[in-house]
Amino acid sequence: MQDFRDMILALPEIILALSGMVMLMAGVFGPRQNAAPLVGKLALAAFVVAFLVLFMVVGNSTATAFQGMFVSDRYALFMKAMILAGSFLAIIMSTEYMQNAGIARFEYPILILYATLGMMMMVSANSLLALYIGLELQSLSLYVIAAFNRDSLRSSEAGLKYFVLGALSSGMLLYGMSIIYGFTGTLGFDGLASAFGEQGFSAGVVVGMVFMIAGLAFKVSAVPFHMWTPDVYEGAPTPVTAFFSVAPKIAAFALILRVMLDPFYPLIAEWRQIIVAISIASMALGAYAAIAQSNIKRLMAYSSI
Repeated sequence: MQDFRDMILALPEIILALSGMVMLMAGVFGPRQNAAPLVGKLALAAFVVAFLVLFMVVGNSTATAFQGMFVSDRYALFMKAMILAGSFLAIIMSTEYMQNAGIARFEYPILILYATLGMMMMVSANSLLALYIGLELQSLSLYVIAAFNRDSLRSSEAGLKYFVLGALSSGMLLYGMSIIYGFTGTLGFDGLASAFGEQGFSAGVVVGMVFMIAGLAFKVSAVPFHMWTPDVYEGAPTPVTAFFSVAPKIAAFALILRVMLDPFYPLIAEWRQIIVAISIASMALGAYAAIAQSNIKRLMAYSSI
């Protein structure tokens, strides 16, 4: 009974995962000429079904699943709905552009779908381990679609820069998580909040938290971890740039809010000044650096920092 309840809470994610497998089979074994349009339509249908299931089956009740690693609540419901809507629109915007550019391949909607699955897992993460798995599922898909126009030097450069700097940020994030686990002995958000509230915290926990904030700041292009944004936004295909600026940002901000305000809320005096400094630097550099840009995509990249 508990396993069935867990599956119900994660049903939208399960639908997307199974749909991705079906789309892979349709793309590989289906008609070559119509593979991309067919898989694109299947992806749109999967997003619609996941959206309906999210509201009609899962609902806005608060509950945890998979031994407390997955949480479903109103906050997750709202953020997942925005992510699904952003991904749905991204595929619609991409269809004609990809065909005109000669890069319409069936892998593109599948990568968008799996990136969306990772984002939804991030939003519902209730453990540092679940957080990392969702984050990497999203990131690995985004690395590929950034370089999707493989005949373009700029697109290949964008994908390579995104991959190298993304791997660095993931390493920092994982290193911070390992430090926190070493000092607390738990990965769950509830366990961390209890440990910090009852037992206090040591300097090692603060160091681990700083590494985690650095890794998460990369995902939202916050200064000084913004260096990838202008080059990736300029080099990636235009619909991919539009997708980068919407759904992944929603997921990353949702994740930062959940992490900072749930397990690390007892440490607010330690991390508040870091967030304030990053916010001020991001607003200042993003605004002033955008003035000198002559490329509209780089301008939008700096405005999103």
